[in-house]
Amino acid sequence: MALITYLSRIQFDFGAVGLLPEELALLGIERPLLVSDPGVAAAGLVGPVAELIGGLRPALFTGTPANPTEGAVLAALEIYRAEGCDGLVALGGGSPIDLAKAVALLATHPGRLADYGILNGGLEKIGEVAPVVALPTTAGTGAEVGRASVLTLETGRKIACVSPRLIPRAAICDPELSLGLPPAMTAATGMDALSHGVETFLSNRVNPPAEAIALDCVRRVSRFLERATADGGDREARWQMLMAALEGGLTFQKGLGAVHAMSTPLGELGLHHGTLNAVLLPPVLRFNQGHAGDKYDALRQAMGLAPKEDLADWVGALNDRLGLPAGLRAMGVEEAALPDIAEAAAKDHLSETNPRPAVAANYLGVLRQAMG
Repeated sequence: MALITYLSRIQFDFGAVGLLPEELALLGIERPLLVSDPGVAAAGLVGPVAELIGGLRPALFTGTPANPTEGAVLAALEIYRAEGCDGLVALGGGSPIDLAKAVALLATHPGRLADYGILNGGLEKIGEVAPVVALPTTAGTGAEVGRASVLTLETGRKIACVSPRLIPRAAICDPELSLGLPPAMTAATGMDALSHGVETFLSNRVNPPAEAIALDCVRRVSRFLERATADGGDREARWQMLMAALEGGLTFQKGLGAVHAMSTPLGELGLHHGTLNAVLLPPVLRFNQGHAGDKYDALRQAMGLAPKEDLADWVGALNDRLGLPAGLRAMGVEEAALPDIAEAAAKDHLSETNPRPAVAANYLGVLRQAMG
């Protein structure tokens, strides 16, 4: 049986950020915690958003690290409680949004983050959480409509807290907020969106509406990512990439696959998630070939490729044109780390929806190919 559920309230277009006060009022949020990170603050985006909701006297946390940590969550939670907050506004990429989700969880649930990891049965433990409004500033993660919060615990282990209740209650997607994103980050986050579209489309779960959305995500990224990377002020390209990222997030409930099963433990090395997904996607496409029915043909059509063109080669060439690393070795990954990464990937819940079953030995082979 297929369970199909969509999803949350979304405001999308240039100027949408101006609707933030209205969305907070609809949710009954009277004292928000505004969560962001140093890069977004340096780009000058935090001040205008804080001013926009100034009448609510928002508390502020801008200490989100590039890969959000348990320590940062607890620091933000302390501010949330001390300031009497009743909801959160997350401004940034996937890291501030994931951190805000974790604060929303711990503000309403006892215990520690590890108690709510999906591998610890967290899906069944998570009840209603504090309301979150997400304002993405990058076009890639889909976290603004995603049901997961991925964090690094104080032990150094990375976990995913997953529940439909962690989906932000509202997403405000304003392409204006992404216009200043540097080319390298535009490329890496855009490839993250592509990996979401590809993996959810290939997932072994049944959800035709999600598959249609995933293909549209792939189509938009294939047409507009290089434009957005070459010219950050290209408003059409920025609009299209933000829509693609949103669409990738709308398909998460269909499940991801081997790319994300490996990028999660690799992320414990402090590596950028989107860049990892870009590097891992070509060898995973080779691994899954022949195990997804006619879906590779549909992907080729969405990408605008010839009927027999090699998908993995095309993605690898796109990475090259975007200036992304040629492999994991170029990102600083050492061969000795691969067996442990492979073991962790085989146990990751995202491996369950890969179209071809994979065990640790399979993952080790794919990782060696990805070394470059």
